Amino acid sequence: MWIKRHIEALLRDRAATRPVVVLTGARQTGKTSLMRRLFPEHTFVTLDLPSEAEQAEGDPGSFLARHPPPLLVDEVQYAPGLFRHLKAAVDSRRDHAGAFLLTGSQPLALMKSVSESLAGRAAVVQLEPLSYAEAKAAHPTLSPEEFLVRGGFPELYGNRDIEARGFLQSYVATYLERDLRQILQVSRLSDFERFLRMAALRSAQLLNRADFARDVGVSGSTAGAWLAALEASHQIALVQPWYGNATVSLVKRPKLYLCDAGLAAFLAGVHSTEALRNSPLAGALWETLVCAELRRSQLNRHGGWQLHCWRDRAREADFLFHQAGAFRLADAKWTEQPRQRDAVALRKVAAQLPPESVPAMTIFCRTPNAYPLQADVDAAPLDGVSAWYGDGANSSP
Repeated sequence: MWIKRHIEALLRDRAATRPVVVLTGARQTGKTSLMRRLFPEHTFVTLDLPSEAEQAEGDPGSFLARHPPPLLVDEVQYAPGLFRHLKAAVDSRRDHAGAFLLTGSQPLALMKSVSESLAGRAAVVQLEPLSYAEAKAAHPTLSPEEFLVRGGFPELYGNRDIEARGFLQSYVATYLERDLRQILQVSRLSDFERFLRMAALRSAQLLNRADFARDVGVSGSTAGAWLAALEASHQIALVQPWYGNATVSLVKRPKLYLCDAGLAAFLAGVHSTEALRNSPLAGALWETLVCAELRRSQLNRHGGWQLHCWRDRAREADFLFHQAGAFRLADAKWTEQPRQRDAVALRKVAAQLPPESVPAMTIFCRTPNAYPLQADVDAAPLDGVSAWYGDGANSSP
């Protein structure tokens, strides 16, 4: 079954106005299926086929002559030599919007080629796993807890008979074998797999690189390189703290999140909703899920509000959005009924920001319906994230 994605409008807009559109993101997020469905008139070529990749890299001129635009090239990072010829093809017909559509699952190599050869010519769009709202539209009885444990990879919702645990186990193995061998020279993949599991256990926590390296048993430089690889391959996100305030006690370290809460739960050993409810990690995994929903809405709109966190010695807000001097604050709470003190905590952070600059404060929790907790603080369900941020719209929230 096809699951409609909120990012579809953005992709159509970019393809209607730019000669090249690059869709990147982690493996199994549905990049190829989405592009083929949105642009069926484009010739489709995948460089996963060694014969096609070999010609695209070794004889790109002949490759493009054999596959003229409009062209959709899948896994384009396997032929970096193709990009210089794409540049020449684009420059010869700059008025042909959407002539070349490219997808890639190794963003580090892909973006290096794009920045070197297609700067100013390509629109880059990032695709994340499914949002809860997208998955629930296809499966109306899906609960937030089920979605958290199962994760957001589209294949798991196109066919609900697929066992999530087995899928995620294979996903980790494929990621380690295919992507990491391309990005890093890892002598023992078991060491990196342990590192990945440690990242899952630390999801929704402030990142202390020195402690991380010590706990895993690797050098600081190795831990830094591995974290960079996880971020480059869209497995983790680092949410930076807000620095625009003179408070000297503000914590300057970013918060670490896995990009898919289901993958975080799997790596942490949480494989069912019952295990989730009984786990001491439930709060951190819920915050990981809320962060993924907020980031996805932001990416679907191609920017807009900047996502940060806030923490000083006495106050904390999980998420702070900023745009043009205005702020939105949000917390994630693993509860169905937030307490009044949760609202007070957000208001204390708001008091540190410029007067009248915080029009909205929200606590995302497991409540089935949104309701006001205090005059200026709302409690909202998980599927309220898209509406809160205005997902899919082209105007600012």
